Amino acid sequence: MSWMGTVAGWALGVSLGQSPTTLEAVRLHQTDATSRAQSEWAACVAKQCPDAGRLALLAGTLALSDGRAAEARDMLAAGPAPALLEPYRAFYLGQARFYAGDAAGAALDFARVLEAPGAPLDLVTRARSRLGESLLKAGKAKQAVGVLEAAVKATPSPELLFQRAQARGASGNRAGQQADLMTVALRFPTHPYADDAVKWLTEVRRPGVRLGFAERAQRTEGFLSGGASQRALEELEALKGDKLSKEQTAKVSLLRARALFALGRDEDARQALAVAEKGPASVAADAELLVARRALRADDNEKARALMAALDQKYASQSAGEEGAFFAGWLDLQAGRFAEAAKAFTAHGERYARSRRRDEGLWFRSLAYLRLADYAKARASLESLVATFPRSSLAPQARYWMARSRELGGGAAAEVGPEYERLITVAPASFYALLASERLKELGRVAPASFPRPPLSLELPRPPELGLAVELTRTGLFRDAAEEVESHVARLRSADQALPFAHALIGLGEFGHAHTVAARHLWGRAFGSREPDALAAFYPRAFSNAVEQAATAHKVDPFLVWAIMRRESAFKPEVMSAADARGLMQIIPKTATEIARKLAEPDPAPADLFSPERNIRYGAWYLSRLMERFSHPVLAAAAYNAGPSAAAKWAQERGDLPLDLFVESIPFRETRGYVKQVVADLFLYHAFYDAQGVQPRLSLVVPAPSKEGVTF
Repeated sequence: MSWMGTVAGWALGVSLGQSPTTLEAVRLHQTDATSRAQSEWAACVAKQCPDAGRLALLAGTLALSDGRAAEARDMLAAGPAPALLEPYRAFYLGQARFYAGDAAGAALDFARVLEAPGAPLDLVTRARSRLGESLLKAGKAKQAVGVLEAAVKATPSPELLFQRAQARGASGNRAGQQADLMTVALRFPTHPYADDAVKWLTEVRRPGVRLGFAERAQRTEGFLSGGASQRALEELEALKGDKLSKEQTAKVSLLRARALFALGRDEDARQALAVAEKGPASVAADAELLVARRALRADDNEKARALMAALDQKYASQSAGEEGAFFAGWLDLQAGRFAEAAKAFTAHGERYARSRRRDEGLWFRSLAYLRLADYAKARASLESLVATFPRSSLAPQARYWMARSRELGGGAAAEVGPEYERLITVAPASFYALLASERLKELGRVAPASFPRPPLSLELPRPPELGLAVELTRTGLFRDAAEEVESHVARLRSADQALPFAHALIGLGEFGHAHTVAARHLWGRAFGSREPDALAAFYPRAFSNAVEQAATAHKVDPFLVWAIMRRESAFKPEVMSAADARGLMQIIPKTATEIARKLAEPDPAPADLFSPERNIRYGAWYLSRLMERFSHPVLAAAAYNAGPSAAAKWAQERGDLPLDLFVESIPFRETRGYVKQVVADLFLYHAFYDAQGVQPRLSLVVPAPSKEGVTF
C-alpha cells in the first residue's frame, strides 16, 4: 500500500490533533510514523478529545500498511470517524479484517461502503473489488460472481479477472473461468497470476484449451516489452515439438534473437537471426531492421547507414523499408553529408507518400538545405511542410525557419519582420516565438509581447466537492486525497467548469492537478485567446517559498527552477519515472546522494525525494552547478536531460553554429524538445513575474563550456 499520495496535498488543510511532524512522517512514510500516530491517538482517547476518530483512522491505516492487521482492526473498530470519513473507516476496517483472517467480517465492512450515501466513486470501486475477493475467500462464490462481474467491468485488472475466474469455476461456469484465465495469461504475462493461469490452462486438459503459436508469441512479446528476456526464451521453448509453418518458424527465431540480444548472448542471437532472415519478406525485413537498429544504438553510424539504405532498397513494401529510408537520410544529416541528406529525404517523401514521418522528413530535408546555405530550397521545402501539414507540431519551427531563411538569403527587415511577428502571434509560448523576438530586436524592430497580459490568479471560494479531499488530507490520508481530487478532475467536461476548479486547486497548493486540468481543458483559452486567468494554471510559481529560498541559497535563477520543474513533473511531487527519477525536479536517488554529499548532508532515502523542499533544494543546487559550467540555459537544460558529458560533447563539436541551428542539431529527439520547452518557459516566467520588469536577452551564441564542474 502506498502512502506517498500527493505530497502537494500537505497544503490542502491544517491538521487537527496530529502534529506537523507526524504528518510529515506519514507523507514520507518514515518508519516512526505509525508509532507517532498511535501515541497521539492514545493520548487523545485518554483526554476524550474530539479528534479520536480521525486519529484512530490515521493510526489504523498506518498499522495496516505496516502489516499489523489485528492492531489496525482494533483501532479502526474503536469508534466512528468524522462523518465524511466514515466510508473510509469502513473500507480500511474491511482491509484489516480480511488480512487478519476474517473474510466474512471484511465482506460486511466492504458492503457498508457500497451502501453509504454519497460515498466517493473511487472508494466504491475499490470496495466492490475487495467485496468480491472477500466473498470468494469466505466460500460464497455465487455471491462473489455478481460482485466481480461489476468490478471487472469497471476495472479489468489481472487481479480481478483471476478472482472472477475462480468464482466462475467454483460456481460451475468452466467456460467463463477459461476465458478469464486466458485473458490473464495473454494480456498480463508478467503478472504473477499469469503463471497460475497458464498452469491451469495447460495442466487441466479441456476441449479447446491450448496455448499454441499465436498465444505463445503474444506472451513472448509481453515478456520482451516488460524486460523479462529470460522468460521470453522459456515461453518460446514451450513451442518445441509443435509443427510450425515456415513463417511461424521465422517469427519464433526473430523473437528468440531479440531475447538473446537483450541477455547479451550475441552469437546465439545472430544464429537465430540467420533463420529469421530466410523467412518471408515480412519477417526477414524486421530481422534486418533489428540489426540496423543495433548498429545505430552502438553509434556505428556508417554501418547503420549502409544497413538502413539496404532495407529501403530491398523491402520498399514493408514498414522496415520506410524506416530504413528515413534513418539513412537522418544519418547523412548527422554525419554532415547535407547534400546526400537532402536527396535521401526527397526520395523518402516520394517513395513513401503515406509515411507517418512525412512531415519530419520534410523538416530534415529543409534542415539539410539550411546547413548547405541553400536558403531558397530550404524555404520552399519549409513552405511545403506548412502547406501540407498545417497542424503538425513542426509547423512553428518551419515558420521560424521560413523567415530566417529569407533573412539569411538577403531579405530586408520590412519583409522578414512581419513573418517573425506572425509567428509570435501564432505560437506565443514556443521556443520559436522567443527566437523570433530576438531576431526582431536584431533588426531594430519592437517585438510584440507573446502574451499581452501576465497570468492572473483568481481568489475563488473552495468548491464544495473538494471538502472531502481537505478532510482526508487533514487526517493524513494523502493517497486517498489525491484520488479524490483526481476523480473530480476527471469529471470536468468544459473550460467553463475547469477554470474555477483549476484556480481553486492552485489556492489549495495542488499545482499539479491544476496543471492537469488546464492541459485538458484550457489550452485554447491560454494559448489561443491568451486569457491571463487560463495562463495562471500553466505557469504557476509553485512551492514559491521553497523555490525562492533554494534559488537564493545556491545563486540560481528561480525562474529556471520553475521551468525545469514544469517540464520534469508538471508540478506533481509524487511523480516517479521508469528510470527511478523522483519528485518535482525528477532526481535519481544516486544523483541525490552525490548532491547530499556535496552539501555535507546525510545520504537521503529514496522516499525523501518526494519532499518538495528537499527535491527543490537538490535540483536548485544541481542547476546552479550546471550554469556555472555551461553559462547558457540551452546547454544547462541539455545537460539536465542528457547529462553534462553529452552537452559538453555537443558544444565542442557544434558550438560554432548559431544557437538556433545548434539546438536543431542536438541528435537526441527527446533532448531537443526538452531544451526548447525549458528555455521558452524560462523566458516566459521572466516576462510574467520578473519584478525588475526587464526581460533578459537570449544569447544566440553557444559559449564554450568549462572543462571543470559537475560531471554527474
